[in-house]
Amino acid sequence: MGAQNGSKEGILPISERQSKRDDDKPDSSGSLSDRISNNATLAVLAYCLSSISMTLVNKFVSLKDALEYANPNIAKSFIGTVAIVLCKKTGLIPNAALFDFKKAQTWLPVSILLVGMIYTGNKALQFLSVPVYTIFKNLTIIVIAYGEVLFLRRHSVVAAWADIKHVTTATAGGDSTAAALSVLNAGYAWMGMNVIFSASYTLGIRKVIKKTNFDNWDVMFYNNLLSVPILMAASVLTEDWSSENLLRNFPVETRQSLMIGIVYSGVAAIGISYCTAWCIRATSSTTYAMVGALNKLPLAVAGIVFFDAPVTFGGVSAILLGFISGLVFNRAKSTGS
Repeated sequence: MGAQNGSKEGILPISERQSKRDDDKPDSSGSLSDRISNNATLAVLAYCLSSISMTLVNKFVSLKDALEYANPNIAKSFIGTVAIVLCKKTGLIPNAALFDFKKAQTWLPVSILLVGMIYTGNKALQFLSVPVYTIFKNLTIIVIAYGEVLFLRRHSVVAAWADIKHVTTATAGGDSTAAALSVLNAGYAWMGMNVIFSASYTLGIRKVIKKTNFDNWDVMFYNNLLSVPILMAASVLTEDWSSENLLRNFPVETRQSLMIGIVYSGVAAIGISYCTAWCIRATSSTTYAMVGALNKLPLAVAGIVFFDAPVTFGGVSAILLGFISGLVFNRAKSTGS
C-alpha cells in the first residue's frame, strides 16, 4: 500500500505534490492574536504607553487640594470592573470567564499587593516630582532582580547585573537632586513602601497567573473587582467621610476636571492591568521592571512640560543614565552575554 501511495504521488505534478505535503504539515505559525500576544516588543511598548499615561494622570489628580486616595481609587476600580463586565456582555471579550470564588480567594493576596502599590505610589506623587518619582522606581528593578534569583531560581546575565549597578547610580543621582530641591522626607518613606509593594506584586503575580491559568482579561477583572472591597475597608477605617472633608477634597471650582481625571484613570486602569499581565507573560519579571527605565526619559520630560518640574544638571544626568542603563539591559538580555 505504501508503495502504491508513493507511486500515485509520483504521478502528480510537482506543484500539486508540494501543495499536498504543505497541507499535511501542522500550522506552526499560530493565529494572529496568538502571535501578537506572544510578541514581547509589542507588550513592552503597550506597557510603556499605559504606564506613562497613568502616572501623569495620577500626578494631575494628586495636585488637587489634599485629595485622599482611597476615594478616587474606589471609583477607578469600580469603573474598571463595570467596563470589563460590559465588554463581556457585549461579546467584545467572549473568552473572559465568570466570577469564581476559589479563584478570587487565590487572587486576593495579589489584589492586596496591587492596592498597596497604587496607594503608596499615589502618596509618593503628592511629595515627589514626576522625574524624581520615576528615577526612584529604579530601586524596584534591583529588588525584583534579587527576588527572581532567590525565589524563582533565575539568574540574570553578567552584563544585565552590571547594568543594574548603573541603575543604582542613577537612583542615587536622582536622590541627591531631590534633596537639593528640598523634597519632603515623607515622599521617600512612601516611595520606599511603594518599592516593596511593587516588587512583591510583580514577583507574586507571575506565580499566581501560572497557578490559576488566568489570561490577561481575567487578571484585569479580578484586580479591579477585588480592589473595591479592600479600598472600601481602608477608606472607612482611615479616612474622613464628612461632608466638609468631601467638599475640601472635591472643591466646586475643580470638581469637573477631577471627575474627568478619575473616570479616565479608571478606564486607563483597564489598559495598564492588561498591559502589565501581557508584559509579564511575554517577558520576565525583571525585564518587565527594567522596562520602567525606558519610561524615564519621556516621562521625566512630560513632568517638566506639564508640571513645571525644576530642570537641574544632576536630575537630567540621572534620568539619562537610567535611560541608557535600560537600553544596555535590553541589549544584554537579547544577546545573552
